[in-house]
Amino acid sequence: MEKDNVFNKIPDLDYSEEVPEIDAKEFEKVIRSRRSVRVYTEKKIPEEITRRCLSLAFLAPNSSNLQPWEFYWVRTPEKRQALIKACLSQNAAKTAAELFVCVARTKTYKQHCRQMIETFEATGKEVPKIVRDYYEKLAPKVYNQGPFGIYGFIKRLLLPLIGLSQPVPRHPSSLADMREWAAKSAALACENLMLSFRAYGYDTCPMEGLDHVRVKKLLNLPSDAICVMAISAGQRSDKGVYGPQIRFPEEQFLFEV
Repeated sequence: MEKDNVFNKIPDLDYSEEVPEIDAKEFEKVIRSRRSVRVYTEKKIPEEITRRCLSLAFLAPNSSNLQPWEFYWVRTPEKRQALIKACLSQNAAKTAAELFVCVARTKTYKQHCRQMIETFEATGKEVPKIVRDYYEKLAPKVYNQGPFGIYGFIKRLLLPLIGLSQPVPRHPSSLADMREWAAKSAALACENLMLSFRAYGYDTCPMEGLDHVRVKKLLNLPSDAICVMAISAGQRSDKGVYGPQIRFPEEQFLFEV
């Protein structure tokens, strides 16, 4: 019989929320009409809509709710032109109404662990022990790779041995794992942002083709920051989509086991 732990024990929380009904057809319309738009019109996006879409981006699911992301809304003309150049002067960047850079952070987890506890405490209710233990003890150890990655090295030695007798989370156990960990959550927020703009009648283009070094310098990013992608947004031009959407057969990627 499995022992209760932070992963499988249901916490005793006095909380519930109502689940709204969703128009599935409208949601599918948003998904299917989202395209990577390469050319935009000159129409501006109302600031209120942009801010609303950014707020929806931050509602994306993420690892341990530690939110290892940052979005840079590049608005000043000088930085905007520099970002366009760093994005290789792509049409999707040059013609966009708005430009954003999504950044993943690998060193904010300690601060965010403390912030999670503070958020629980601010409700005036007792913080469940399982929650406090997770954010005060377990999470800081799981994500801490130590100076020069030494803790991660030790994890890579010990975890396979523990895994011989029981399931065990084996990652992150290196600085590279931490970059992957943060980038996965940040990418989910990027998708939220793009779908949100589509729902409000605007379009986007994710751009990984950029000079990451120039972007980090432009935004004065810290050493642990990873440029996940730049995202442009605007109103789709008639010439904005270069061709029909191409997807390979689903059976090539879907495996039922």
